[in-house]
Amino acid sequence: MTRDHEPVECLVVGGGPGGYHAAIRASQLGLRAVVVEREHLGGICLNWGCIPTKALLRAAELKHAIEHAADFGLEVGPVRVDFTKLVERSRRVAKRLNAGVKHLLKKNGVEVIEGHARLAGAGRVEVATSEGTVALHARHIVLATGARARALPGLEPDGDRIWSYREAMVPRAVPRSLLIVGSGAIGIEFASFYRDLGVDVTVLEVLPHILPAEDREISVMARKAFERRGMTIHTGAKLEKVTPDAHGVVADVELADGGSAQIEAERVILAVGITGNTEDLGLDTTAVRVERGHVVVDEWCRTDEPGVHAIGDLAGPPYLAHKANHEGILVAERIAQHPGAHPLDPTHIPGCTYSRPQIASVGYTEAAAQEAGYRVRVGRFPLKGNGKAIAIGEADGLVKTVFDEATGELLGAHLIGPEVTELIQGFTIARTLETTEAELMATIFPHPTISEAMHESVLAAFGRAIHV
Repeated sequence: MTRDHEPVECLVVGGGPGGYHAAIRASQLGLRAVVVEREHLGGICLNWGCIPTKALLRAAELKHAIEHAADFGLEVGPVRVDFTKLVERSRRVAKRLNAGVKHLLKKNGVEVIEGHARLAGAGRVEVATSEGTVALHARHIVLATGARARALPGLEPDGDRIWSYREAMVPRAVPRSLLIVGSGAIGIEFASFYRDLGVDVTVLEVLPHILPAEDREISVMARKAFERRGMTIHTGAKLEKVTPDAHGVVADVELADGGSAQIEAERVILAVGITGNTEDLGLDTTAVRVERGHVVVDEWCRTDEPGVHAIGDLAGPPYLAHKANHEGILVAERIAQHPGAHPLDPTHIPGCTYSRPQIASVGYTEAAAQEAGYRVRVGRFPLKGNGKAIAIGEADGLVKTVFDEATGELLGAHLIGPEVTELIQGFTIARTLETTEAELMATIFPHPTISEAMHESVLAAFGRAIHV
């Protein structure tokens, strides 16, 4: 049975970070907006990614802090991990925020239809629901269906020995050993979490450095920090095959030097990237193009099909919830012809890895700035020169800034150390405001804070650092 729905101005397919932001902003601008979601409002980020993983990582950080309480003159007993409760709390956090998204959509007058949407020609969408098919007509359609974990040929997650991020978040028990394939943010965060729980962790990365999107200097520091924690890391390594055995799996690996190794582990986590959810969307009824698993869009997130936009992970990297949020808002404002709408500058998107230590960055790496033709000035300030970092016992870290020598423009900033995922926003604002070294040098940073290292790094780029 098919039921016609009255026409809408903005139909959003997918209720994840990008989708619900697009719908709410469209409604705020006076457009009638509808969201179609087939599974969970909030998407992967809220339900299975960004938020619940941070709850897990926080538990691991607390365990580490308690185990080192004696360094601060505090005596506590042995730490016992109740992994069931740890995971349950993570799921409660996700459930609470899922309910929050429902409330926000309702508050802003956005209708939500639960079901699977397929494009059915120009301006038409059919939604398969539990009560039949709903036919919608929309002036503007925003595709925000997200992405899923990518598998390697012949190596698919089986939910038992080989995990995707979902199984890694809710395992029945903590494995004694773990092989993580891929060293981007997702792989490194799981490596950090499980290592803090006492798991023997090995990381494989096919590229020459871990965290390959980060500045090379930061990547090298991160590797040293992780190896000091007891992780085994192989870069330039290719996974040949994984064979189940009585204790878990045996991985055959080709090493960077041309040699080979067999790595035994109870479980494997695949963290080798993601691919867009483009299947069964009815894209074949439109002019929408898909390349390398992602929908092709222009700077306004428009596809080749008039009236159809694509945002977030579906539209390609960087795969970040805050990028999707921003795209959702800019699309809604573009549709509503809001004068404040402007295309997204990818160099203004911060990246964060919530491992221990944390890593955060925005803008050009030193190498990328040089490749783009800039003559650069680089500032570095180690956290061992920062009073607050020393006081809290986390003085291993670095703030690195990259400037255009000719204009003083802040081209990029790269941080490793405690709470740098919070500090990076200062440099992100500076990038958005097209700040130069002059404004940053004239800015007063509070004392004692780790943020003072940001100031010192800027000063260091121009030979004016005080504490190094």
